[in-house]
Amino acid sequence: MILTDNTQWFLTEGKSVGLQTYELIRNQIIHGYFAPGMRISEAEVSRTLKISRQPVREAFIKLRDEGLVEVRPQRGTYVTKISIEAVNDARFIREAVEADIIKLLVKNRSHEMVDILRAQIKQQRLLQEKQLEEFLQLDELFHRTLSELAGKGNVWKFIAGTKAHFDRVRYLASNHKPIQPLVDQHESIVEAIAERDTTLARKAIRSHLQVVLQDLPVLISQQPEIFIDKGGR
Repeated sequence: MILTDNTQWFLTEGKSVGLQTYELIRNQIIHGYFAPGMRISEAEVSRTLKISRQPVREAFIKLRDEGLVEVRPQRGTYVTKISIEAVNDARFIREAVEADIIKLLVKNRSHEMVDILRAQIKQQRLLQEKQLEEFLQLDELFHRTLSELAGKGNVWKFIAGTKAHFDRVRYLASNHKPIQPLVDQHESIVEAIAERDTTLARKAIRSHLQVVLQDLPVLISQQPEIFIDKGGR
């Protein structure tokens, strides 16, 4: 296991050590720095973060429950392969829920709401094609904002807890596709909301979330060894 990356391997004050440890390791897995099948060492994480093993152990339990690691008795803890089933389930849930969120946004649409979303689109447009990490962070913010503007912030928390394997695929796919077409999709969603066109807005969000259905078969054909048909959650 190599603790490397875009992630800073240190903890900050004012936040639970266990939660930060969990988020750091989860981030490494989602971004692919900890690859499927890699062994991750409780001792090494503990030593790197200069903390006891207990919060690391607790983080591993959360990650196991999320389907991101598996504990093999007498062998250690390993990053799971990407579950095709979990990816498809997460996409199904997101499409159903976010389509209804969009319906609420159109119904309660305001100029302030549209201005907030358009400002985010503008921020996304400023990114260069190689700024994949930054775009994916803004993409996460965009979808969370849709939920919050609809008064469904807690629903987003639920969605976020179901989409770990979905996000692993998104990060893999992002290395092979341009940013701007995805921004175009976001803009289509926002402009449909602005026009109070429920049908078009729901169609736009569904089309956007179905991109993974195109990406997944390509990624599986390229790296079949990192995927698994069943399990993962």
